Amino acid sequence: MQGTIDGFSYGLVTPVAAFLMAWLGAALGLRCTVRSLRARSSWKPGGLALGAASIGSGIWTMHFIAMTGFSIAEAPIGYDALTTFASLAVGIVMVGIGIFIVGYRGSTRMALVTGGIITGLAVATMHYLGMAGIRVNGRVDYDIATVALSVLIAVGAATAGLWIVVSRRGFLAGLTASLAMGVAPTGLHYTGMAAVHVHLADVNSAPGGEPAADLLIPMLIGPAVFLLLAGVAVLFDPFMVAGRDRAQERSREEEPAAPGVPGPCGQTGVPAQRTRARAPHRESADRAAARSTRPRSGSQDLHDW
Repeated sequence: MQGTIDGFSYGLVTPVAAFLMAWLGAALGLRCTVRSLRARSSWKPGGLALGAASIGSGIWTMHFIAMTGFSIAEAPIGYDALTTFASLAVGIVMVGIGIFIVGYRGSTRMALVTGGIITGLAVATMHYLGMAGIRVNGRVDYDIATVALSVLIAVGAATAGLWIVVSRRGFLAGLTASLAMGVAPTGLHYTGMAAVHVHLADVNSAPGGEPAADLLIPMLIGPAVFLLLAGVAVLFDPFMVAGRDRAQERSREEEPAAPGVPGPCGQTGVPAQRTRARAPHRESADRAAARSTRPRSGSQDLHDW
């Protein structure tokens, strides 16, 4: 029997909430990535790892928020806990590979293409591995052409997001890049769900696994709290938001202002005055020499010594 699939059981609530979580994770992850590109090498691995964890957590949270709105009218749905956790770990690791390539290879075309492809494939792997964790009394099939389209959407959006944030600067560029990275998992998810066909076998028996309310909702708390804490850290760190290194900014403020160039508080530097010893006037030198050679008269006293 063909199952009746509904991906919008709660209307637009789940798509909007899912996209916002993907966008938040992408915004935090890309900020960390940009700062790592401009920071010292000692900070770079930690910054890139934090960026990968933020993007991966946002992708995973987006997927399972959207899955709370997925239902089959004729049968209940369960989820395998191990496969669900594995999709989170695999997603973060694969996103980390793509982010580290861009972080250490810079904004070269090959690095951006390679990093974008791996990041897009990370989104696809996380999604379809999570879908493999679905337990239903029947068989889940996919339309191959629609699946391929979903993967292309993820790869294209991820590559565009990385290219924008690395090659452009400013708030608008960061916003556009994070929106593109948010479109990658959201577009893949709903395009991929359009490819799903469920053939039910026995609608009366339990499907196995954990119900969505018992597994997904508690599991979403952890990544959501992580994203909120990371967001607070970025919000109260102006150097991370601006993509600048704190040590470089401090050393720049300590440098004296150049002549005619406004300093950190708006003052204009004053050119240093050049001083040099003046040569004695020729007349004064000749007069002193003549005085020293003229014979002295009178008694000598202590001043003459």
